[in-house]
Amino acid sequence: MKMRQLGHSDLTVSALGLGCMGMSANYGAPRDKGDMIRLLRDAVDRGVTFFDTAEVYGPFVNEELVGEGLAPVRDKVVIATKFGFDIDPASHERHGFTSKPAHIRKVVEASLKRLRTDVIDLLYQHRVDPATPMEDVAGTVRDLIAEGKVKHFGLSEAGADTIRRAHAVQPVAALQSEYSLWARDPEAEVLPTCRELGIGFVPWSPLGQGFLTGTVKSGQRFDKSDVRSWFPRFAPEAMDANQALVDVVAEVADAKGVTPAQIALAWLLAQDPAIVPIPGTTKLHRLEENIASADVELTGAELDRLTHAADSIPIQGGRGTGQEQYL
Repeated sequence: MKMRQLGHSDLTVSALGLGCMGMSANYGAPRDKGDMIRLLRDAVDRGVTFFDTAEVYGPFVNEELVGEGLAPVRDKVVIATKFGFDIDPASHERHGFTSKPAHIRKVVEASLKRLRTDVIDLLYQHRVDPATPMEDVAGTVRDLIAEGKVKHFGLSEAGADTIRRAHAVQPVAALQSEYSLWARDPEAEVLPTCRELGIGFVPWSPLGQGFLTGTVKSGQRFDKSDVRSWFPRFAPEAMDANQALVDVVAEVADAKGVTPAQIALAWLLAQDPAIVPIPGTTKLHRLEENIASADVELTGAELDRLTHAADSIPIQGGRGTGQEQYL
């Protein structure tokens, strides 16, 4: 597996990470715990060193899964987790966002236990909390770094001004936001800011919740336990319109003798050497397929064709994250 450095930080990780959310939440019923532990360890065996989780995935159970699965290889991997949601510990109900300093500290202590570790490699603010000054958030993480409980600070779905405010207090190692051929919002301001400040970029949902793989077909319906059942881009009329982009990805893949997923990931990897996508999967053969994309070299003509298609085909439907504008 090729390695990449996240910006100017000392975080060097596999060129492809593994998003672990879908093992426990948001894409149907939770998968078998034993199977997912084996998949986590299979990923390490195949060179993946970067694993992404969050307290809200489940909630809580995904961190527990990642902690148990990676405990035997903890010294070989980088684990990223997140704070920022107000979650009732008894009912597991979410009550919006919160990043008050005391809350951050409480979350970190709980995450450390669930992850079976004494330090979190990369701690993201999951969503910006408008009620808490970013200087207070970054300052709290700075103190946690000084205390040895956290190594690096990250942000997710944050805007350029917020990134700058945070970075001035505590250097931001990585910014995580949705980014793919059908979700290019970061290109306007966020990616240029990250390049300027030396911040790594971690695209979540780099395969468009599976749509860019070509395996999600027109007319497909999703169970209510699958977030795609209410994401606007997966409404039938939106999928029909957005299929035009997938068709181009598939044509490039066929000509190159690889899969659409590998083309979509290779396009992302070609955008910047500090980009590390974190595709999620619950299947070994998909994990291997995604890992192989790190070795797919796109020509200038192929990159141009893909970018032109993404430029010229209007994507229908909102991203469905609950926060369409960067804060």
